[in-house]
Amino acid sequence: MATNNEFSWDDLRLVLAIARSGSMVRAAEILVINHSTIFRRLNAIEDQLGYKLFERARAGYEATPAGRDIAALAARMEQEIGDLRRTLAGRDESPSGLLRITTNDTFAVHFMGPVLASFHTAYPNIELDVIVSHEALNLSRRDADVAVRATIEPPDTLVGRRICAMPWARYAAVGWRSKIEQAAAQGDLNCCNAFDWLALGERLAGIRANRWLENEIRSSRIAGRFDNLLALANAIAMQIGAGILPCFIGDRTAGLMRFGELMDFNYSLWLLTHADLRNAARVRAFMDHAGAELSRLRPLIEGREPAAAA
Repeated sequence: MATNNEFSWDDLRLVLAIARSGSMVRAAEILVINHSTIFRRLNAIEDQLGYKLFERARAGYEATPAGRDIAALAARMEQEIGDLRRTLAGRDESPSGLLRITTNDTFAVHFMGPVLASFHTAYPNIELDVIVSHEALNLSRRDADVAVRATIEPPDTLVGRRICAMPWARYAAVGWRSKIEQAAAQGDLNCCNAFDWLALGERLAGIRANRWLENEIRSSRIAGRFDNLLALANAIAMQIGAGILPCFIGDRTAGLMRFGELMDFNYSLWLLTHADLRNAARVRAFMDHAGAELSRLRPLIEGREPAAAA
């Protein structure tokens, strides 16, 4: 390493991001920098150190021994910095400052809006940074402070509260009511042969709900796949096929009707944070407020409100 240059934390983060992702493009996305910039910075780091840190392989970029050593150092520093930040954040005495909340698009559209609005009214000194993502962001690294998630079992590193169950159900367009009634009269309660069905795409294909559908419906009756539940609900309403949805989506989507019994795949809605942050004033305020507001929505989320079009 040249004596007139410093090896900065940003340099360490860059090496760590490439080592973790195995991709320059993905590392650039993680660090929110230009793709060409990451190449230039890596070359500069390697020139500065006098070692090659990565080799191009068929599966992506693989760290050399020197690259692995630096990535390991960066990971330890990241953990220590995260621990320090959470410790300091946990000492907040007043509910103010930046609060990062992660949730997915279906929650953001269907019930988080009123919760966030009432929270902002109650705590105007807290600045909300809402991250709408399907990725399980790392609360230990403070990618977010609070997560609103559907999960079967939350990670051991997180604490919080279970709000309610999240059942699913079968849905079809209201125009298919007669088909459903006819299939039920013939004993085909799942309507497996009454019409085409829509499954979930690759990103969600492994979840329990989709595995049930793939096992119950013949592949020849699956007309399409969608990797987004909101898009799936819209496609069902457009009569492309029937499908299964969480009740809070299906019951509030115009043009859909629910049929059959509720389906329990053991999903629950959780409000989660890291243990080191639970006593921070802004986190505690949100957990208490959102917990109370979301609990009022239990009939909707658990499918006990009348379906809009059924």
